[in-house]
Amino acid sequence: MRHVTRDNLTEVFAEYLGEQTDPRVREILTVLAQHLHDFAREVNLTHEEWRKGLEFVEWAGRITTPERNEFVLLSDVLGLSSLVDMLHSRPDATSSSVLGPFHVSNPPPLAIGGDMKGDFEGIILLVEGHVRDTAGNPIAGATLDIWQTAPNGMYSSQDPDQDIHSFHGLMKADHNGRYAFTTVRPVSYTVPDDGPVGEILRAAGRHPWRPSHLHFIVQAPGHRSLVTEVFPDDDPYLDEDTVFGVRADLVIHYTDHQPQDFPHGFALSGKVTERFLRAEFDLVLAKV
Repeated sequence: MRHVTRDNLTEVFAEYLGEQTDPRVREILTVLAQHLHDFAREVNLTHEEWRKGLEFVEWAGRITTPERNEFVLLSDVLGLSSLVDMLHSRPDATSSSVLGPFHVSNPPPLAIGGDMKGDFEGIILLVEGHVRDTAGNPIAGATLDIWQTAPNGMYSSQDPDQDIHSFHGLMKADHNGRYAFTTVRPVSYTVPDDGPVGEILRAAGRHPWRPSHLHFIVQAPGHRSLVTEVFPDDDPYLDEDTVFGVRADLVIHYTDHQPQDFPHGFALSGKVTERFLRAEFDLVLAKV
């Protein structure tokens, strides 16, 4: 230990790992230390900058709550969340995309054709499609956890004026793998920038905006779970998402329709009096 130097510190760290260390833990810790040490050496990290980094982590810890995870947000804006998604997405299945820090557990059941809009103002969006496997076969009974922001750009966990489960629903696809629901058209919104992540965005000259989207977690026995989100092709932030969540196969088109064109079999059937939007999107799951 007395002979540790700036050049051999990483090797010494690796030698400190016990013989019983799990091989995967050994690999991750060794490579993490390697990159951290190389980073400090490459930028010649000062004591002041090191302390600032520790203060950042402490601040992120203080601001994190069950409703807001600043560490997830940090991972998102640094592109780490999206990189992990892309590393483990299957090319023959729907792309993964960021979960985000505002998912709410135990959403209420949402029947096929059910409505999430409720009494909120905004243009109605009808969304439907099928859950399929990579061979194109429908996956009967797949579950879809669906959520989005309210028209004010806030998720229910951020907004004390919303019910915690507003704009959240858990749907079970039918025997043909079909899902369908109505909601209000999602809006573009900003990620929280009043904490340490906001400081990073401002220091980097970046905005906090995300394009509007719908979130999905799709699960079915024998298939890999899918966490993803879909985006309309006319959103102004589609090509500058602050959390890098957009993928080409997740961009969909909203078509505009007259109220008399609203289909049967929905909770809002016969009640729509204004123009509405419609979108179709199939979700493809890979086998385990």
